[in-house]
Amino acid sequence: MNILIVDDNPTNVMLLKHMIARLDECTPICFTDAAKGLAWCEEEKPDLLLVDYMMPDIDGVDFIRRFRKLSHCTDIPVIMITAEESKEVRYLALQAGANDFLNKPIDKTEFIARTNNMIRLRKNQFQLANRAEWLAKGIKRATEELLQREREALLLLSKAAEYRDPETGAHLNRMSHYSRLIARNLGFGEAEQEIMLEASPMHDVGKVGTPDDILLKKGRLTPEEFEVMKQHAICGYNILKQGSSRLMQVAAEIAATHHEKFNGTGYPLGLAGEDIPLRGRIVAVADVFDALTSERPYKKGWPVEQALEFLENERGKHFDPQCIDAFLLSLDEVLEIMNRFQEQ
Repeated sequence: MNILIVDDNPTNVMLLKHMIARLDECTPICFTDAAKGLAWCEEEKPDLLLVDYMMPDIDGVDFIRRFRKLSHCTDIPVIMITAEESKEVRYLALQAGANDFLNKPIDKTEFIARTNNMIRLRKNQFQLANRAEWLAKGIKRATEELLQREREALLLLSKAAEYRDPETGAHLNRMSHYSRLIARNLGFGEAEQEIMLEASPMHDVGKVGTPDDILLKKGRLTPEEFEVMKQHAICGYNILKQGSSRLMQVAAEIAATHHEKFNGTGYPLGLAGEDIPLRGRIVAVADVFDALTSERPYKKGWPVEQALEFLENERGKHFDPQCIDAFLLSLDEVLEIMNRFQEQ
């Protein structure tokens, strides 16, 4: 424990230093100049302050007041040492932040008792701080475990859709990373980018409710079949909205809105412009670009240049122009993502 002594009288300082040296595990730090003592406190943190009242320039009350204004010294125990019997001085010292008093001439027994009381107070502060830190770490671990289980549940849902839909697989990884990239370039914070990465693979989870003869059909869907296919957006929303977490709610929003078009001709609600949630507009770009550039048993993948030309042609029609700009801003990263997540 570092015990700070501030007293303009060198004899008093030597006496206090001698008595503190007799306490277990206590180191005295002494100043006869109050200004220098305050300067030390700006850089260091004592465990107990012993300060005299009658000092030139800066008296004990003023010292305590300035000491308490230092952010790291607001809870440090303070004992004022004074020969002043005035209650007014004591009231001022208490208002400034003093915890206890010692009268001059100092009685050794009283000094040891009061100082040990303040040291115990300081040790209790350490214990409370350590317990608070331990609890915070425990809560953080528990929260991380819950989030990990939630991510696993989302991943399993994604895999369930993947087994039924021939257009998924590595597509989930690519489009989710494209989505995070677009979100980043639009100014999303790190936490929101991660939510986009983890929620966007859920965009087509509603296809688990689409009949096989429609989902796996090789040729063009009839108008009636396409109406059935479009229900996967609402189906996905209904599955995911039941989750209470933010991640599930974002995934539900994406599932419901990633097929909306900026000009209002999309589905299932026919939303237009900024009425479409931004996350849905982001995933629309990421999903379509990857679908165009991916090779499937029933089609060849488009060259990147052709897919980019399609995005530009659909600017303001299918896609939000600002999402297109955010995507094009990092084409080198887009190509890296394409190469990193290849089809098995």
